[in-house]
Parts: sequence; structure tokens; C-alpha cells
Amino acid sequence: MLPILMFVVLFTLVFLGVPVAFSLLATAFVFGMGVFGDKVVGIQLYGMVQQTAQQYLLSAIPPFIIMGCILERSGIAERLFQVLQMWMGRLPGGLALATITMGAIFAASTGIVGAVEVVIGVMTIPVMMRYGYKKDLIAGTICAGGSLGTMIPPSLVAVIYASIANMSVGQLYAGMLLPGLLMVGMFLIYIVVRCLLNPQDGPPVAREEIEMPLRTKLWLTLTGFVPAIVLIAAVLGTTMFGIASPTEAASVGALCALVLTALYGRLTWPVFTDAVKRTLLINCMIMLIVVGGTMFASVFRVQGGEKLVQAIVADLDIGTYGVLLICLAIVFAAGFILDWVSIVLICLPIFMPIVAALKIDPVWFAILMVVAIQTSYLTPPMAPSIFYLKSIAPPEITYGDMVRGVMPYVIAQIITLLAVMFFPWLATYLPSQLKGF
Repeated sequence: MLPILMFVVLFTLVFLGVPVAFSLLATAFVFGMGVFGDKVVGIQLYGMVQQTAQQYLLSAIPPFIIMGCILERSGIAERLFQVLQMWMGRLPGGLALATITMGAIFAASTGIVGAVEVVIGVMTIPVMMRYGYKKDLIAGTICAGGSLGTMIPPSLVAVIYASIANMSVGQLYAGMLLPGLLMVGMFLIYIVVRCLLNPQDGPPVAREEIEMPLRTKLWLTLTGFVPAIVLIAAVLGTTMFGIASPTEAASVGALCALVLTALYGRLTWPVFTDAVKRTLLINCMIMLIVVGGTMFASVFRVQGGEKLVQAIVADLDIGTYGVLLICLAIVFAAGFILDWVSIVLICLPIFMPIVAALKIDPVWFAILMVVAIQTSYLTPPMAPSIFYLKSIAPPEITYGDMVRGVMPYVIAQIITLLAVMFFPWLATYLPSQLKGF
């Protein structure tokens, strides 16, 4: 019963408002005392801090974070939205389509969900409000566009996952690409269909606002897209093709972000120091959760939790797809109350032996789990994307608007999850083609 009690205690602490990192550490410490006694500090706590600090792959996280923080101030997003609004504005729900597209492009430049969402939200909310877009469509679109930072590489989720599962980040990035594009397509289809059926929900932009000579449009397109393409090539391309390690690629991306921000005249000392401070805070938060989650998983295994889960799965005798559905349902349910880092650190060590025993393709399972994790950004009550939006949204956009707005996108994510489950090649084809690199 002890492994089960660990989860009861953990969720109780989380519901009481204790930060997730401290909930994990406290639960692991108390239950570890029964096994290690007073040596739990040295063997578990100190050992996990040292183990986390020695993981080279995790050193990619600070450059990714500072890249996202710098890009918020770079001016790239403003130019990109201007270009997308110019080409898509006349379509049904054109501004929402531009928002999702910008979220996808920005997500492919930096894997920081909060940075992506804040940038696109600050820019697109006033424009969509001015054109009378339905508030739930505004809220849902911005939350969904921001959440793409999880599914579209480069993604911090993939970095953490790869470090725990001892997998190639490049292989995971390649596996995420097609499902990520499929998800973006599902989001766009929803917007177009809704605005065709209800044109008042997302009216097109007035022609005179975006009318200009073709030469001007092409020049704006060139200058607006090139910086984003440079960042994507610097980070994603070099990692997927094995040219650079994730840490090297993230560092190059951070340098490119600094250079582009300087070229646009936005790189000031206050901007730089603010980005460094935010990077330090976010990185420390993630690392503390990593330590807590690793310690929790270790004590859980020592208490026999791993054998308990394997015995339960064996007794159910429900086949590979049945096991997959149970694992993904656990991840989906955990997303209601836990952040993505905690989900990966708690669930993955439990699932890995099951995946190995059933001979499930590890890349396929990883992509399924990442898609399930992405839904946690949009599912209340935790729903980080909603909290990010609340920090920048005007009072007219209520929490109810946000919850109603994200639901269609959650359905689109679930459809994507089912597509990857029943058509595994969506996740495995590109990684198989990159094995020679």
C-alpha cells in the first residue's frame, strides 16, 4: 500500500497549495525515511541534486529559456504578425489563423510555452478585439497557439524526456514534427469551419487595411520571415540532423536571438538583465522540480511501486493498446493538477519498464506521451496556458471565456493523439530516415 499512499499524500499536498517541487520532495523524504532512515538526506536528496547537476543534456534548458525571454522583446513577432495578417486577414477567421500560424513558427524557434503565448497574446488580443472576434475564440486561439511550444520542436519537454529515458533528442524532435504539423492543421481547420458557419465570430480584416503593392508585400514577407527561419534552422535543423548537440543548438539560438534583437535596436541593458533574471528563476524552478520528481520516482521504485504497476498491468491482460490507453489516461488525468515536468518525472520511470516489456517503439510512445502532456496546458484547473493568458488579457475576457475557448482545441489534441496511436508511422517515419545522421 505504500506506493499508493505516496500518490495520496502527494496529491493532498498539491491540493492544499504546496508548490509541486516541495510536495514531491516532502513526500519522497517521508516515505524514504522508512527505507533509508536518517541517511535519506545523503543517499536520496543530496544524491539526486548531484545527479541532476551532472546531466549534461539538462544544460540545454537555460539557453532555450533566455532565447524565449529575449525573443519577447526582439521585434520579430511584430513583423511576423504583420506579414501573416497581410496574407491571411481576408480569410474567415483570418486573424485567428494568423495567431495559430505565428504560434507554430514561434514555437519552432523556441520551446518556451509561456514566452510564445505572452508574445502572441500581447499583439493579437487588441487587433481581434477591435474586429469584434468572439471572446472565447480569442482566448482559445491564443492558449492553443502558445501550447504548441510543447509539441513543435525544439521543446523543453523533449529535452527533459530524453534525459530521463536516455534517448536521442534529435530523434524525438524528428518524431514530433509530423504530429505537430497535424495538430496545427486541426487547429486551423476548426477556425475556418467555425468562422464559415458563424462569420460574426471571426470577421475578415478590412481590405483597405492590408491593401498594398505586391512588391511591398513580398519585401515585408522576406524581412518578416527570414529572422524566424534563421532561428528555426539554427536550433531545430542542427539538432535533428546531428550537426550540434541540443545544448550547442540552444546556445546558438540564444546568440542569434541576441544578435537579431540588437539589429532591431531593442537590445538594451534593462532588457538583457531582465531576461537573465527570468531565466535564472525559471531554470531554478524546473531544476528543483526535476530533483523532487527524480527523488519521488526513486523512492517509489524502492517501495515496490514499479513491481506493483507491472503486476496490475499483467493481471489486466488488456493487450498493448489497452496498456497504452491506461498510461495516456493517467498522463491526461495528471495534467489536471500537475505541471508537465512533474508528469514526466513521476510517470516516465513507471512506464519505461512496461514499454520495454511489451516491446513498444520508444519513440512512438514518447510522442504519444508528449501529445497527452500538451493537453495539460489547456485542461483546467491547472491549465498553465490559461494562467499565462490571464496575466495579459483585458478584464472583458473572463475565465469562463478561456475555458470555453480551449475545449475545441483540447478535442483537436485528442484527435491528434488517436491519429498517432493508430498510425504509428506519423511518429516513427522521420526518425527512421534520420538514423544515418
